[in-house]
Amino acid sequence: MAEIEAFLAQAQAARTAANELAQAQTAVKNQALLNIAQVIQEQTQSIIQANEQDLAAGKAKGLDEALLDRLALNPERIQGMCEGLSQVAALADPVGGITDMNYRPSGIQIGKMRSPLGVIGIIYESRPNVTIDAAALCLKSGNACLLRGGSESFHSNQALARCIEKGLEQAGLPTTAVQILKSTDRAWVSAMLNAKEWVDVIVPRGGKGLIERVAAEAKMPVIKHLDGICHVYIAECAKDQDAINIAINAKTHRYGVCNAMETLLIDHTKLYLLPELAKSYAEKGVELRLCEVSMKALGSIEGAKVSLASEDDWSTEYLAPVLSIKAVSDLDAAITHINHYGSHHTDAIVTQDYQQSRRFLREVDSSSVMVNASTRFADGFEYGLGAEIGISTDKIHVRGPVGLEGLTNQKYVVLGDGHVRQ
Repeated sequence: MAEIEAFLAQAQAARTAANELAQAQTAVKNQALLNIAQVIQEQTQSIIQANEQDLAAGKAKGLDEALLDRLALNPERIQGMCEGLSQVAALADPVGGITDMNYRPSGIQIGKMRSPLGVIGIIYESRPNVTIDAAALCLKSGNACLLRGGSESFHSNQALARCIEKGLEQAGLPTTAVQILKSTDRAWVSAMLNAKEWVDVIVPRGGKGLIERVAAEAKMPVIKHLDGICHVYIAECAKDQDAINIAINAKTHRYGVCNAMETLLIDHTKLYLLPELAKSYAEKGVELRLCEVSMKALGSIEGAKVSLASEDDWSTEYLAPVLSIKAVSDLDAAITHINHYGSHHTDAIVTQDYQQSRRFLREVDSSSVMVNASTRFADGFEYGLGAEIGISTDKIHVRGPVGLEGLTNQKYVVLGDGHVRQ
């Protein structure tokens, strides 16, 4: 009970801060972001010392090297945080922007204005840089936020919290506009998921288990994606070298990210590309799981790790050097496969046929659909959004990388001059 009361006190303070922040001028919000960056630079050494406590605790708990790497902070990563804050400060402020103004026959003008969502709760794991990304985006978009990082990054996040608080205070904004929860007790997570009176939206960032829990328990809207089962389809009219370059990059640029390709679909007329692709994948240590048709077309490749794909492979997000490959008869078959097995995240076609590309864009039901480009471009920075709060595969409010505009909603505005309805 004490934990819940402590959380509610923070949530109520966030609601009060959100009301003030929604009215803040762009210049003031930008100054706060730059102040935070300056304080972080000044406190680099103390942040690293706090991070070393987390790393030591993580090693003692047996965290694997990949998790420890995501947790680790060094001067370069801290400088990257500061640059991210400056980039967000340089972005256009969506709040108060009016679009789609038009006159109606009655003489009134109708348009839409962007407004903050209010209080955003963000639950995330491991990476302390998420703390700064989330704080920056929420602050610039006029939202207060409650940040609940993972227990493994507790000391790092508290050090960053002190920097954020000082930067807000220097800019004359309420320090409760960005709050990093001071407890790793799981009761605080449950309290946040049930606090619909005080928290308007929840954003989970982390593993599938965390996101499933948040989606199941939250009493308020959730911005989320569960899986990144991304596809590249090499169509009959694809340029061979483009197809090879994109298929290699989409899988091997990075493995443990949600926009990495997990299934490669190849038109049956392009199966002659498989040996070259398999050789490149083998050089990078990628295991291949193929359908019977593509297995037969591949033959034997020295050093390649190959096996027959199971039904489960088509709906698996590996986040590892593993790739499933399926031969398809045509564009219809590719689209049907993607819409059935995909996760509505990111899917790409490689083709020189304009009509094919247009059909793919229209008919594939994903948050990002690409033509002749790697799925690895599905990223807020690459889309020109600056930092991102996450990627949404939902169908309402916001879809795809969630930047500043995704953290606002719209309201209708009506302008008249003494007009009354007849």
